[in-house]
Amino acid sequence: MGVRKVRAPSSSNPHPGPPPLAGEGEKKAQRMEWIILGVIVLLLLWLVVIYNRLVALRQTVGQSWSDIEVQLKQRHDLIPNLVETVKGYAAHERGTLDAVIQARSAATQARGPEAASAAEGALSGALGRLFALAEAYPDLKANQNFLSLQGELSSLETKIAAARRFFNNAVAEFNAAIQSIPAVFFAGALGFTPRGFFELDAAERAAVQTAPQVKF
Repeated sequence: MGVRKVRAPSSSNPHPGPPPLAGEGEKKAQRMEWIILGVIVLLLLWLVVIYNRLVALRQTVGQSWSDIEVQLKQRHDLIPNLVETVKGYAAHERGTLDAVIQARSAATQARGPEAASAAEGALSGALGRLFALAEAYPDLKANQNFLSLQGELSSLETKIAAARRFFNNAVAEFNAAIQSIPAVFFAGALGFTPRGFFELDAAERAAVQTAPQVKF
């Protein structure tokens, strides 16, 4: 009679338990990292869009001011001929003529919208008094050169007024953009600072509005 061999129990578990949770935890951590990375990328893209908009607004302000400067130079260039024409009929009105010349000199040296606002307002007031003076000289009023210069100046004043409105609107939009969230937190550090407006103060505006021919 043979001896029956007893089989030792197998060490392997035919019914394994649940897998360890370490792998699932790593996947969750990776997903969280991708989410955080995506948020950072979106935030950077948002900041780039805001920065590009500020740059575009600043360029609009700069270009619109350059347009005004061109028109102001054209205005300044007409004034010496106007003064010489008036001098031929009213040379003894030295005070009024000198005031125009001095105001023009100050206007040509003004730099930036705020300085130009005061200088151009004073020049408009001086020109207004010069044209009011012409009312007392019928021969001057009938002079073709005087009429031509007067017409050119009046046309330039209209163009400057329109350009000033466009510039001030651009400045208002730019200033509002750099003072809004989130641009307010980094605009100054990146060189985006508020810009000044190009406008006349109350006294200068009143002087211009009383001028019979020139309206600035």
